[in-house]
Amino acid sequence: MCPFWMISIIHTNRMTRIIQTVGHSQDEKRATHERIVDIAAARMREAGTEAPGVAEIMRAAGVTHGGFYKHFGSRDELVAEAAARAFADSEGTVDRLVDGAEDPLASFVDAYLSADHRDTPATGCAVAGLGPDAARGDERVRARFALGVEGYLARLEGMLGSREEAVVALSSLVGALLLARGLGDGELSDEVLETLRGRLTARA
Repeated sequence: MCPFWMISIIHTNRMTRIIQTVGHSQDEKRATHERIVDIAAARMREAGTEAPGVAEIMRAAGVTHGGFYKHFGSRDELVAEAAARAFADSEGTVDRLVDGAEDPLASFVDAYLSADHRDTPATGCAVAGLGPDAARGDERVRARFALGVEGYLARLEGMLGSREEAVVALSSLVGALLLARGLGDGELSDEVLETLRGRLTARA
């Protein structure tokens, strides 16, 4: 018969292994969840909130379709979380562009109306990416969209000096980007971007 102290050590070691295993499983689940949301956020900016299917997103994340409900209660829940992620990513990009820039407006406009931004919607502006479908989204998506628009307006108001100018600028930026994306990679698309870029930076 094992002494009591040895039984205690065995029991403690087993509990430690169980706790470590559970902790590792939770870390893996969180990492998988974040990966799914990141992929969904990119796909929705690229193709809208209605286009990406759950199976497609899960496959891209390396997870079986059946594992979806371990992370989300519904597709709408995933869409809402992915929309929040898309806007958080966009806001982070704006911060990096304007904070500390010698000319914040020119820095922001040049990047926003660039061929690179036009050609990479998956990592681009969430207002342009999600706008066409926002009206059909649930209240969580619409609320996050409105918050994202307000964030852009606040930034632009600080650069342009008035709310009215900010509304005009944001509408022009998003409209020009969508128009350029619709035109694709070509001279007319470049002309749209270059013309508006010149007009907006001339206001500074």
